[in-house]
This record gives sequence, C-alpha cells and structure tokens, in this order.
Amino acid sequence: MRPLLRMAAVTIRSYRPSDLEAIYDICARTGAAGQDARGLYSSDRLLGDIWAVPYVVHEPEHAHVAEDGEGNPIGYILGTADTAAFVKWYRAEWLPATVDRLVAGDPRDEGMLDLHHEPERMLIPELAGYPAHLHIDLLPQAQGQGLGRQLMAAFLAGLRDAGVSRVHLGMAPENHGAYRFYQRLGFHDVEVPDAGALFLGRDTTPLS
Repeated sequence: MRPLLRMAAVTIRSYRPSDLEAIYDICARTGAAGQDARGLYSSDRLLGDIWAVPYVVHEPEHAHVAEDGEGNPIGYILGTADTAAFVKWYRAEWLPATVDRLVAGDPRDEGMLDLHHEPERMLIPELAGYPAHLHIDLLPQAQGQGLGRQLMAAFLAGLRDAGVSRVHLGMAPENHGAYRFYQRLGFHDVEVPDAGALFLGRDTTPLS
C-alpha cells in the first residue's frame, strides 16, 4: 500500500520558475497513461518538452502546483487559455527553441516527435467552442486525496478571470481512473471522430 500524504501539509500554489525540473520529473513519472514513462524514450525529458514545459513557459499564470509539506512538488495542472494562440506560439517560438534537443534518431521517439512537429493537431473543429485546454498530473502517492480537484478549481478560476468560458482536455482511452475523475468534476464527452483519444469539455463555472 502506498503511503498517503497528510492533506493538511499539502499546498496548492501558483507555478514558480524554480519548479521547472519538478515539472519535467512529474510528467515523465506519469506519462504512460498515468503510469511511469521513465526509460520509454531516449530522454526522460522528452514528454515534458511536449506536454508540460511549453505551457509553463508560455502561460505560467495558468499553471498551479501541489506541494507537499517539505516543499516538494507532487503534481501540477497547466494549460492555455487560447488553444489557437498557443499553437501559433508553439510553431513560431517553441519549435525553434527546442530544435537542438528534440531531434530524430531514436526510433522510440518517432511518434512523440511527430506530434511535436505538428502543433496544428490541437486545432480540432469539434473543440472550437472549448478554446482553453489543460493537462493535469499527480504522482501516485498524491492521488485519491482531493488534490486533483483543488488543482482543477484553481485552474478554472484563472480561466474565469481571463474571460474564458469553456475548456477541454484529451486523454488516453485506457486511463479509466482519470476518465471517472473528470466525469466527477463535470466534464462531458465531446465527440471527435477518428481521434484515437478521448476528449472531454466543461464550462469554467466553479466546481460544485
């Protein structure tokens, strides 16, 4: 049985630049449909460079961290208030910024690098009414204690303050626990034909 963190010791706070290495680490340790992805790619930083770090670089105001009682990040939520604008930035700024480290060569990386080089894949017509999108990850020992809900509440509040009315997310179909979690938070399915992933959306009203 995994040890549980004491809820009273956990803090939900805004992202800080000093959290960057922890963001890379958490992304790698949860990057296989919620399971540990370390060792699956040529670098354990690859997933972070695609799924997490560009968000904290571009929109740190929409990133929040769960921190344990010893000051260690144990989870995060991050995303963008405007997917279309984020895609333009990713193409113009993030691709050039990572060109020296995200390079082809290892066959294990090919699929992820294909996604990295095609940020326009995020522009899905069925999701146009949900302009924001997010990613949330918690280390195993931090799960099941309400921290995901607290992170989501903080993220939605930031979107409301920015005038954004709806948000979406994508997830691996096999991650059944995450799907149930999102449903409990008021997310509903958004049909995207032939997507290969599940997409869910909700408005940015406070969690009930």
